[in-house]
Amino acid sequence: MFFKMRQFIPLIVLAVLMSSCNEYQKVLKNTDVKAKYDMAQKYYDAEDYKRALRLFEQIAPKYVGKPQGERVMFFLADSYFKRGDYNMAGYQFERFIKSYPKSDKIAEAAFNGAKSYYKLSPSHSLDQTDTDKALAKLQAFINTYPDSEFFAEGNKMAKDLTTKKERKAFEIAKQFNKLGEFNFEVLRSAVAALDNFRSDFPGSIYSEEALYLKVEATANMAFNSFESLKKDRLNTAKEAYRILKKQYPETQFAKKADNLLAKIDKELESYIVVDTTETK
Repeated sequence: MFFKMRQFIPLIVLAVLMSSCNEYQKVLKNTDVKAKYDMAQKYYDAEDYKRALRLFEQIAPKYVGKPQGERVMFFLADSYFKRGDYNMAGYQFERFIKSYPKSDKIAEAAFNGAKSYYKLSPSHSLDQTDTDKALAKLQAFINTYPDSEFFAEGNKMAKDLTTKKERKAFEIAKQFNKLGEFNFEVLRSAVAALDNFRSDFPGSIYSEEALYLKVEATANMAFNSFESLKKDRLNTAKEAYRILKKQYPETQFAKKADNLLAKIDKELESYIVVDTTETK
């Protein structure tokens, strides 16, 4: 008897699915907004966001200005979010926040909207426009809803994005330095980028390397300078070395930095001889 019943189970499941599908298609084509609303809610609760979304899209314009409009707009945005369509989710959550600023769902909408842009943030090597937007949204959420249940997660995501921007800025500065070994203007850009990086990200994990790269960049600028500017630039490079050693006495770049200092001091010796001769 058990085995006979097992044979019928797939047929029963198939019949239920076909019935559900037929019902869905019927309501989808129906003009009864209430029927669409009820079925959309049913599919949303069952986590069938694909079907729920189609129905919410159809009825959302019909509920503008009505009591149920708040629920419909939130579920519409959230269905996009649950489906992984983060562009539309971010846009719809923004609409919800503007339309219902006093909603009980406002904190969740602000968080999910920010999270949508977080999901769109690309690798650090690509353009970071979406990262900037996500970070702005997350910061606004953190500042506005410090008691939200989503606060800790929002903080973590903001930190992830800041780290990504930090790495992007550092890689740009590092690339300038690499390309500018014998190019004065590129080296000038490298030094500026390294200074900006340390100003923007003072506690960065890349701070030590950034300080060393500044020693390298300023030294190469000095070595390739006109004679009239060389002494001052050698001293600038020596100062960059001093700052590196002061902040990181046991720096991992000590060997490279010391070699550069030796070259800098050797170049400066000629100016000491000249200065002594001129004094006499």
